[in-house]
Amino acid sequence: MTFPPFGGMVRRLVLANIAVFFAMLVLGYVLPDVRGGLVDVLRLQPSQVAHGHVWQLATYSFLNPHPMGILFGMLTLWFCGSIVEGGYGSRWFAELYFTSAIGGAVLACALSYTRLLHMDPVTNWAMGVWPALFGVLTVIALRFGDMRFMPIIFLRFTIEARYMVAIYLLIYMALLLRGGDALGALTILCGALCGWLYLKFAPRRGMGFGLSEQMYGARNWWYRSKRRRAARKFEVYMGKQGRTVKFDSEGKYIDPEEERHDPNDKRWMN
Repeated sequence: MTFPPFGGMVRRLVLANIAVFFAMLVLGYVLPDVRGGLVDVLRLQPSQVAHGHVWQLATYSFLNPHPMGILFGMLTLWFCGSIVEGGYGSRWFAELYFTSAIGGAVLACALSYTRLLHMDPVTNWAMGVWPALFGVLTVIALRFGDMRFMPIIFLRFTIEARYMVAIYLLIYMALLLRGGDALGALTILCGALCGWLYLKFAPRRGMGFGLSEQMYGARNWWYRSKRRRAARKFEVYMGKQGRTVKFDSEGKYIDPEEERHDPNDKRWMN
């Protein structure tokens, strides 16, 4: 087994999750009451999100209460995140990660108000990195499906990524239908859905790059329209002065000397 490079956005996310885990662990020993109140404020609870605690849509993904959960979560983020980041770049991977985490939380909170499968937006809550990771795993299954992984560490048993992710999704779907941690399972499934939607609709260089291109395109269109309006006003003004000037469709001045020359006239050639 070879280890992928530990750098870029993957390293920053892994270190951030580990730092939050140990900070909450130390706080639980020193000030347990403060830790409990802080967890209540940062974990995902649909009723609190509806009342303005919108930061929970992102902060819940950095709360990992169990040591084994943070261990396997960070290993998954390291191994699978490095593959996606290496193939698509840091910006695209970061957008995928947070789109899965935040988008999954938004969808899960909205669906919790349907009160299907015994979900209650007041009493149910969720936290953990896995909704974001399942968005990454969905991209792995769809774009790197032929890669083989060990679903259980230290066992000499490998499975293709597409089948491994499908099995994991079926497990969480069963947990959702069973009615145990319904909101947690729903958030994970919604995170996987958001990962798929991001892969399908996001530009190759990320949503941020696409939005910036549209912003600059709109700015350039505005400047071109101002230049065309100024050119038309100048034509009217010069016409009143008895002179004729011409501008092209972009508002650029047309030199009369250049206009007289036909670019297709080749009589001057030997």
